Order: sequence, then structure tokens, then C-alpha cells
Amino acid sequence: MCSNGGALSSIGVSWVVRDSTFTGNRAIGDGANPAQAGTPGGGSGGAIYTDGNDYTVTVDGSVITGNSAREGGGALFFVSDDKTGTLTIEHSELRDNPNAGFQTAGYPGIFFLGQRHPVVLSSSLS
Repeated sequence: MCSNGGALSSIGVSWVVRDSTFTGNRAIGDGANPAQAGTPGGGSGGAIYTDGNDYTVTVDGSVITGNSAREGGGALFFVSDDKTGTLTIEHSELRDNPNAGFQTAGYPGIFFLGQRHPVVLSSSLS
């Protein structure tokens, strides 16, 4: 449990997450970022939270299941502030990662703001 990123959290760092399992992690903050008035903020990225400018995240051969977020991205929260960052999910399974706030349409459990759309190859999102 963390305010953001129940298992992995970073700002401006590129990651390759390979052959990993993320289960039962929670982002327990409240009010997102920047924090809404009267809240401490946070609550995004049940398993993984990333933020910054030009960075990349690749999830390969991994299972992300049963994580949750009070705000956005029950599985994964990815924000590239200058919209140059990229997210790739390949040979992975993301399932049952609810969020109480928001996610990107068509990408269950993921909130994404970056270059184009997330690249999803040979993976299942549900």
C-alpha cells in the first residue's frame, strides 16, 4: 500500500518490467494529483505509478492482477506530462484491477497520457 503506486512508483524514470507478478497492491491516497481541495492527494496506480516527461515503460511477460486504486489506473498509471513518453505491454495479462476514479477508455485498469496510445502486443486486458 502506498499513496500512489502500490508496488512500484517513480517520476521521470524509464522501466522494463519483465517476468514479474503484481498481485494485491493498492494505491490508497485520495484526491489524485495535483490534490483536489481538502484531500491529501494520490490514489493512482494500484500496482505501478509513473509520471514525468520523456520516459518509457515496458511490461513484458508479466501478470498484473487483483490490484486497486482509489483514483486512476487500478493496474497502471502512466502520465507523460509533455506527451512524449511511451507505454508498451507485451506477452502480459492484466485483469481484475479496479479503480474507483478513472481509466483510459479501451484499456481496463490503465490510465494513460502519453505519445499516441499504449502499444499492446500479445496481451490480455480485462
